[in-house]
Amino acid sequence: MGQQEGRTGAQILVDCLRLQAVDRVFCVPGESYISVLDALHDVRDEIDLVVCRQEGGAANMAEAHGKLTGRPGICFVTRGPGATNASIGVHTAFQDSTPMILFIGQVGRDFSDREGFQEVDFRAMFAPLAKWAAQIEDASRIPEYLHRAFQTAMAGRPGPVVLALPEDMLAEVVEADLDLGRRAEAVASAARPDQIEQVMSLLAKARKPMVIAGGGGWTEQAGRDLVSFASRNQLPVAVSLRCQDYLPNREPCFVGHFGIGAEPSLARRLAEADLLLVLGPRLGEMTTAGYTLLVPPRPRGKVLVHAHSDANELGRVYQADLPIHAAAGSVAAALAACEPTPEPAWAAWTAACRADYEASLAPSPQPGAVNLGEVVEQLRAALPDETIMCSGAGNYTGWLHRHWPFNSYRTQLAPTSGAMGYGVPAAIAAKLTCPEREVVSVAGDGCFMMNGQELATAVQYGLKILFIVVNNGMYGTIRMHQERHYPTRVSGTALVNPDFVTLARAYGLHAERVEQTADFEAALERARKAAGSALIELVTDPEALSVRSTLSKLRSASLERLAPVA
Repeated sequence: MGQQEGRTGAQILVDCLRLQAVDRVFCVPGESYISVLDALHDVRDEIDLVVCRQEGGAANMAEAHGKLTGRPGICFVTRGPGATNASIGVHTAFQDSTPMILFIGQVGRDFSDREGFQEVDFRAMFAPLAKWAAQIEDASRIPEYLHRAFQTAMAGRPGPVVLALPEDMLAEVVEADLDLGRRAEAVASAARPDQIEQVMSLLAKARKPMVIAGGGGWTEQAGRDLVSFASRNQLPVAVSLRCQDYLPNREPCFVGHFGIGAEPSLARRLAEADLLLVLGPRLGEMTTAGYTLLVPPRPRGKVLVHAHSDANELGRVYQADLPIHAAAGSVAAALAACEPTPEPAWAAWTAACRADYEASLAPSPQPGAVNLGEVVEQLRAALPDETIMCSGAGNYTGWLHRHWPFNSYRTQLAPTSGAMGYGVPAAIAAKLTCPEREVVSVAGDGCFMMNGQELATAVQYGLKILFIVVNNGMYGTIRMHQERHYPTRVSGTALVNPDFVTLARAYGLHAERVEQTADFEAALERARKAAGSALIELVTDPEALSVRSTLSKLRSASLERLAPVA
């Protein structure tokens, strides 16, 4: 191959990734961007290339990486089926407000609009799933597109960006002195001083105020500022769905989370509240229990202060009495600097909210020989605060969310999008990003099977992760809804599973099966002592349908409710 002046589009792309301080990318290889793989070979000491087994797993890993670092997680996939597989991670990044960039190899420009092999219009496909979706047609404009992609992914409400890369564009040679631009940084937004004064004025008039924290763009410092503000003012703080690690749950101000099936006691406290200071969450369907805990557009009997980093979110569903267009962390910092309210009238109420939360932590009796609440308690007792807990979607997460107090920032990786199959790849990304910390993936049997093949990735990269599979032989969440609406008519929710222990051993993991709660502690100890990754299969009774209900109890109530009136 002869010498060439300048650099190819693929080489420029990789140079731009280096400029943006990217040190890891996740991928499933494809011929459409093979020139990028070649360019990455030249910088393999600077950028770690993690090869995954399915694009959905790769995209979930990139999303988890973005959550942990605050800068965009990077994923490369090929066109057509590669991109459609990866779309699940893009959707999660959008709903979870996580910075992420998906690069998709595309057909050559000379084949465009001819329905070439695996051709898809990715700008149209990803328009509703991403903050920005574009295609780079000119290699000399790669630096422009890359800077905008990183800036957009981190700006305001963080989220995903999708860039399509025509194969021939990546091979294009561009002059060597092309300006690569500068590193993108998140642009800070802050509340006006008069808005902070108004918040404190509203607080002084309240009798039962509550703070709800969550959303994207959060930081460890924001959590410290929130604790300072809440503690000095004796305020109760709850968090939105799967944001339990935003402040240490051991803090007396923490009173629980508004997730799927929120504690009834917390829901009652929300109903009693007369002032809501919402820092960061959108107040979406899951956090508000289908908009029933807070009825839009103006929750009755409450003053609503809503701070959000995206101006378009303010007033979209809820019409706040005081909307604040600012990052939640900046509002928390400004409030922490204010003089506290003297002798707050709500101190006893806050203490009662905290007592409700503490009472909810105790595991309740469950059908079957394995009590998942007690298992989570044993996990919590054995593992350090910095352990990163990863989960996907399913009723099994209810026990984890209820019985595991999160006391260290970014120790909860779980999709607010409700995507199954997230926990396994998220755990791999977590261990690669934070190798000094213990990482646990908890998945239901259905959830595990959606990305269980990524065990091979964990083994390939020599990672030590604990995978826990909660096996009840069914899609539990869907069965719950089925029994609620169509009791006794079981259809499409039963599962015939592989032998998870044998499967894990085939990948090279240490693996054990636990059928009684009493056997878990010893199995956990052996798993932690294993040289590499380990898997524990927990066999649970299908009757243990959710944290607060059994299958039979739910079915009986549904039959009674749906019975014809005589």
